[in-house]
Amino acid sequence: MLQAVIVDDEIKALQSLSWELTNFSDEINVVASFTDPFEALSYLSHNTPDCLFLDIEMPTMDGFQFIQNLSNKDFPVVITTAYNQYAIKALKNEAIDYLLKPIDTDDLKDTIVKIKKFNAKNYTADRLEKILLNFNASEKHKKITFNTDGKLVFLESDQILYAESDGNYSTIYLADGHKIVLTKKLKEVNELLPSDSFFRIHNSYIINLTKIKEFLKTDGYVVLQSNHKIPVSRQKKSDFLDLL
Repeated sequence: MLQAVIVDDEIKALQSLSWELTNFSDEINVVASFTDPFEALSYLSHNTPDCLFLDIEMPTMDGFQFIQNLSNKDFPVVITTAYNQYAIKALKNEAIDYLLKPIDTDDLKDTIVKIKKFNAKNYTADRLEKILLNFNASEKHKKITFNTDGKLVFLESDQILYAESDGNYSTIYLADGHKIVLTKKLKEVNELLPSDSFFRIHNSYIINLTKIKEFLKTDGYVVLQSNHKIPVSRQKKSDFLDLL
């Protein structure tokens, strides 16, 4: 049975939709309902329903602002409103469907089908991700795993030249000339890389020690096999020399 949450500032509209969903069939159950969007956000930060039915026109925070403030977005959102001019904007804000009040039974049936398809797809994707991560965690198959752009990338140490910091982002440079941008700080990237072959040589750089071609002691640079020149910070120089 689908577990649903409703957010609507009008108590009568909320009760009406709750009744409609509960009595529609045995496929859906309303586990929580809110007239205050801030209370709803707090609840949804700790709970993950199967779907959220969300009103657009609310005085303290409209539905689109509500979506932007969601910390947990691992469930489908269905927009409910009496105004049809929001349809395109609703879809652009990652809502899976749009229901006009008063809600038509046939439209509701179609929406429930969409919710089930969305959840089934995400459930399969989550299971596959766990299987891949568990498989990769074994010593026999162990690779370095990066999560980026909605996909998992598995790499051998030898494929990576170096990583560079860009504030809250990092870029991984690969031996084949490609690069991967991650929404991770360099400190987090460093924790993913094996310490026996990677070294943070500078606040902004981590290098693959096996890819070093030259160390220019006077200039304070290492030259990688790809001919990239990476600076060695003064603070890291002593530790780096110990490794060499």
